[in-house]
Amino acid sequence: MRARYTKWGGKRHHGADLVYLGADEHGDWLGDPVGNQWSGGPKSFMSVTDNVLLVPRGRGMTAMFYSEHPEQAFELYVDITTPPAWDGDRVTAVDLDLDVIRRFDGSWYVDDEDEFAEHQVSYGYPSELVAAAEAECARVSAEIRSGATVLAMETAAPWRAVFRTLQSR
Repeated sequence: MRARYTKWGGKRHHGADLVYLGADEHGDWLGDPVGNQWSGGPKSFMSVTDNVLLVPRGRGMTAMFYSEHPEQAFELYVDITTPPAWDGDRVTAVDLDLDVIRRFDGSWYVDDEDEFAEHQVSYGYPSELVAAAEAECARVSAEIRSGATVLAMETAAPWRAVFRTLQSR
């Protein structure tokens, strides 16, 4: 299956082929194997670990849970997006610049606030979109601060096990 992120207006951002793992009360889970190439826009990178991506239903975000590795700086990377849309085996979301990132030591921060402010002007984000992105970013930040289940590494652990099992076949 394919995950694709665009920028506002449809400009390609990046995407990758992922493995559908299943769904639970938090949303759909996808596997991102080590060596997987994310490309299609100005950002191109390769996954250095096996990771799992949560695509929640009805929320404006996706959350990548990373495995610890010397080349991996963070354990959780939440992209603030439009609510992801499914079309068959493809999921697409508009990346709205804001990211909430948690490091392996538990510290966290909101990234790319400057880019978000710049793109509000250059891409012409509607005020409703800005408000939705800011609200989702605040919600994710509160969930990380409180240790909410949806963004806990323990929540991703069973999906890592499913991914390992699928890879060993």
